[in-house]
Amino acid sequence: GLVDGAPVPGYRDEPGVAKDSVTPTFSAIRFSIDNWRWTGVPFLLRSGKRMARRASEIAVQFREPPVLMFKREAREQFAPNLLTLRIQPNEGVSLSFQVKAPGAAYQLSHGTEVAPVAMDFSYKEAFGDSNPPAYETLLLDVMLGDATLFTRSDEVDVAWRVVDPIVEHWDRHPPARMPTYTAGSWGPLEADRLIQAHGASWREPE
Repeated sequence: GLVDGAPVPGYRDEPGVAKDSVTPTFSAIRFSIDNWRWTGVPFLLRSGKRMARRASEIAVQFREPPVLMFKREAREQFAPNLLTLRIQPNEGVSLSFQVKAPGAAYQLSHGTEVAPVAMDFSYKEAFGDSNPPAYETLLLDVMLGDATLFTRSDEVDVAWRVVDPIVEHWDRHPPARMPTYTAGSWGPLEADRLIQAHGASWREPE
């Protein structure tokens, strides 16, 4: 495949890797939390090696309210309101929401039009490009004994209690055909099908 326009090998094409290797390099998972606060809210996680680009983010997609004030034609233009927390490489926060194009003259000639706009905060724009690399910050915190940015041990334990059964199931029930994907893509088609069944789709990181 291609990454930034340059050809790159897939995992099974790497030297010393078996052509039928089933070492996992990608995961797509749909989680649910069984309590009153999060019932009915899907948590969709996707992570992989050598994808289209390197990015980490958390995107919170808001539900459409049951009653909207706009006509059907305007509602068809709607994109979901979205809160995005960019972890790396462009650290920041953005909020995307819908606005109605202003002005009576515009509405008379075009009808009611609703379009997405974004409010965006970027650490780089606000504080300059002098932020140290993440590991430099963490190593300094280790020396200072500051655990603020570190995951607590009980959180790590809970994460493994969730993930271990999945790994163990795959070990006990290896797939007849391992889904694969082209280097430089956003993963296998099976990942898209996983959430299309729930009326959702993956988004490309900003």
